[in-house]
Amino acid sequence: MFGRKKQDGREVKRVAQTVPKSTAGSPLFGLSRYAAQTGAERQLYTALRESVPIIDAAIGKIIRLIGGFHILSDNALCEREAQRFIREVRCNGTGQGLTGFLGTYFDTLLTYGEAVGEMLPASDGSGIAALYNASLDDVEICADKSPLSLTVCRREAGQSVPVRYPQLLVLSLLNQQAGTARGTSLLRGLPFVSSILLRIFESLKNNWERVGDVRFAVTYKPDGGVFSEENARLIADEWRKAMRSDSVCDFVSVGDVSVRVIGADQHMPDCEIPVRTLLEQITAKLGLPPFLLGLSWSSTERMSVQQADILTSELEYYRAVLEPVIRKIVGMHLRLRGYTAEFRVEWDDINLQDAVELSQARLNNAQAEKLERETGKEDENATN
Repeated sequence: MFGRKKQDGREVKRVAQTVPKSTAGSPLFGLSRYAAQTGAERQLYTALRESVPIIDAAIGKIIRLIGGFHILSDNALCEREAQRFIREVRCNGTGQGLTGFLGTYFDTLLTYGEAVGEMLPASDGSGIAALYNASLDDVEICADKSPLSLTVCRREAGQSVPVRYPQLLVLSLLNQQAGTARGTSLLRGLPFVSSILLRIFESLKNNWERVGDVRFAVTYKPDGGVFSEENARLIADEWRKAMRSDSVCDFVSVGDVSVRVIGADQHMPDCEIPVRTLLEQITAKLGLPPFLLGLSWSSTERMSVQQADILTSELEYYRAVLEPVIRKIVGMHLRLRGYTAEFRVEWDDINLQDAVELSQARLNNAQAEKLERETGKEDENATN
């Protein structure tokens, strides 16, 4: 139910027409059951970051590229208190500052598509004393009454129990799937591609173990075709002495003995092209320019500028996802401190290059307007 409206003295229920009904009592009963993200899926994404370093590095860079922010308000005391809170609030066990909390929060959001945080008020009610990043293995996101009102439940003895104070929680879903209460991980679509990449690396490791650590085949051809076990044992002992790593000696044998390297007639398969193809798929999904991940695929300045513009739009989208979380946390603290003034979140410039380009664009526009005015005046004088 989205709300109630009185009409002719009667109370009218307003519900979403596209939500499937259920005989279980709640219209969103099926949605609530489908909302839970499985632990196996989270383990898959965790293993993916551990197995493919470029994925883990990309998420870390996105978090750092988000940049900092500050609070602006017409009330100087309110603004000063908000800035102090952002710098000094406790975060989890050992961290300090709202930035540290948002870093872990955003990391979870990118990896799993969902993130839950909790505000812990001071015992005397003088504000928010600490912030805590909840593990998704301990909570479950449900939608039991309305698709516009999500509920966070904690897992107890195999059951989901709604939290007692939901107003102290912050919740985000990345690219929420339509008709569900589930977010979409940034890593969605990468397990298959990454499995092929890991298979190539595994085969490369095995080939180097076989070829890099050279193995030899010693063939003994006895005279007259008569095999002697004693001669074979002597040859094996001499070969073992010659191959000792702690000394250098020659291999001496009697008879027709040939030695060759196992696999010397085979060539290592070229993996540069398939590996690059797979990495292109991964970087395209992560939304980062390749040069930020140490991949030198293009070096033209024009290409780098275009990629930087795309990256700027990606970061602005992530900032829009995080800003409601910042506003809720800071707003809760200020209200507990007795401040009711309005405030806004001001983000820092993403990089200096953007500021320079914007300034140059404004200068070019101003010069163009000036030339247009001068040209217009000259035309008027000529007409008169």
